[in-house]
Amino acid sequence: MNQKELKELIEFLIEKDIAEFELERGDVKVKIKRAAEPPPAPDSRYIAMQPAPVVFSGAVSGAPAAAGPMPARMDLAPSSAAPEPHEGLHIVKSPIVGTFYESPSPGSPPFVKVGDTLEVGQVLCIVEAMKLMNEIECDVAGELVKKLVANGQPIEYGQELFAVRPK
Repeated sequence: MNQKELKELIEFLIEKDIAEFELERGDVKVKIKRAAEPPPAPDSRYIAMQPAPVVFSGAVSGAPAAAGPMPARMDLAPSSAAPEPHEGLHIVKSPIVGTFYESPSPGSPPFVKVGDTLEVGQVLCIVEAMKLMNEIECDVAGELVKKLVANGQPIEYGQELFAVRPK
């Protein structure tokens, strides 16, 4: 399969709005994935209707998720990216599936930023699930070292959200 054929294939997949495609021809394997459009920002009217805050503590494992929507891409070889180590860091993971938001409403400053000193019970972010805004609180005091997801990104149960260096 030459470069022109690949380009035509990608254009066809975009035109037909196909999110994932895999082709195997002899010893050539092509896998194409397209990211979905980012979800709309949460409506600030719903923030007042939040359930009780959710706190989750998880063990250190896994790799951070890719950030934000990506253009069409091709994987012609297996990925050899190793997970980034989080030695000595406390990882805050998502207790639910939903959409990650770093601020209470569009245009507002984020709840936390890298370098901030965190206290137990401090709100780190909001995860929207089924139109409910769930506050995710920090369960350890320390310094925020890294945000592992992008604003507006869909997240999974147990996905790593923040790396905190405990005091």
